[in-house]
Amino acid sequence: FQEVFSLRRAVDRILDEAFSRPSLLFAGSMDWPAVDIYETKDEVVVKAAVPGVRPEDIEVTVSGNTVTLRGEFREEQEAREGSWIRQERRLGAFTRSFVLPVEVMADKAVAEYEHGILTLRLPKTETVKARTIKVKVK
Repeated sequence: FQEVFSLRRAVDRILDEAFSRPSLLFAGSMDWPAVDIYETKDEVVVKAAVPGVRPEDIEVTVSGNTVTLRGEFREEQEAREGSWIRQERRLGAFTRSFVLPVEVMADKAVAEYEHGILTLRLPKTETVKARTIKVKVK
């Protein structure tokens, strides 16, 4: 009976975790990395959370107004004994693309990485920058 109770506890734990954290049920459909995108007068700024990914393992492609992020989590080579109790960190390659609301100048884009956050600064093309026109009085 010990084995049956052990199996029951394991199934209960899996179901409890799945329903208390529904994202685990749909982990394959989640967009990752999570991004924040905002627009200023002169540029579009993209901030992507990529903790644990080395900057040299990240590739950024800009084509027109589409930005694509590619990267890879590399497995840590550590000696360990036993079996996993829980493993939630991602491993392997990822790709995420999104369309920006305006055209940007890819050749003047800047990418910086600090504390697990990738920040892209994408200057807008001259044709989409808002201009203020002063009204002259006659």
